[in-house]
Amino acid sequence: MGVFWDFVKSMASETFPPKPKWNPDKIPSLEGKVFIVTGGNSGIGLEITKILLSKGGKVYMASRSAEKAKGAISEVEKATGKTPDFLKLDLADLESVKSAAEEFNSKETRLDVLYNSAGVMIPPMNELTKQGYDLQFGTNVLGHFYFTKLLLPTLTNTAALTPDGSARVITISSGAHHLHGIDYNILKDGEARSKSDPQALYAQSKYGDVVFARELARRYGDKKIVSISLNPGNINTNLQRNVTGFQKKMIGFMLYPVLPYGVTTHLWAGTAPEAAEFNGKFLIPWARLGAPRKDTQDPKIGEKLWNWLEEQVADL
Repeated sequence: MGVFWDFVKSMASETFPPKPKWNPDKIPSLEGKVFIVTGGNSGIGLEITKILLSKGGKVYMASRSAEKAKGAISEVEKATGKTPDFLKLDLADLESVKSAAEEFNSKETRLDVLYNSAGVMIPPMNELTKQGYDLQFGTNVLGHFYFTKLLLPTLTNTAALTPDGSARVITISSGAHHLHGIDYNILKDGEARSKSDPQALYAQSKYGDVVFARELARRYGDKKIVSISLNPGNINTNLQRNVTGFQKKMIGFMLYPVLPYGVTTHLWAGTAPEAAEFNGKFLIPWARLGAPRKDTQDPKIGEKLWNWLEEQVADL
């Protein structure tokens, strides 16, 4: 019952949040700073790419589709007069993740903020990653873990150069993380996973995002990595493309537009000077500190997930 009531309270606070007290106009100059935005070709990722560029940042738009990225880059250029750099990244293929990190590291020696923003929500049950993992956990958690792991040397080197002495990793979760812990028997295809359902698998992946972000904070906080997870709010994007029927009607009235609401918590986490003090914290809409599900903060749960993630990428 404790988990259920935590979810009810979070729904009340996060689904219908008060008006934001922070807005992107407060973003300081980002001249000289380098950003990666996974899923930067659509939705919230696309809009924060525009804003980061307009404030002087250099932004890598990480996307699996060069064709979709081409159209998004054209849109960004028209809106800002500036061009993001394309980085080919398919989070559902660990070899692609490795190639993307290697490409970035060959071009840059600096990375101020990594936005682990891309995500998959309730796809058909038969969809898996290239390596056979559940598509939602494999993309939302494992792919982002591996990408972050490969970029940690650049992040830690950057932290030593910044005025506030930190580099940031922003991992996007959801209020759904309150609904489901991690069942390690359903992270790959098999009989146990076939008895689950897409909604539970989505909630599990969002729980994993919070646990990963918290464990990253615990392990790398002394190296000045600021790891933050957040619920961006219920935002109307193509993330809901697989939602149909009654469920679509039910959540439709709760959705907010990407602008101005959807970008707010992302940008606060990644650019606000005060957010440099938020290592290990969970943020909620709009640009507020919140409380995640309690067991996501348990070091034993964090260590178990981290070890499992390490094992999956050990031989790549």
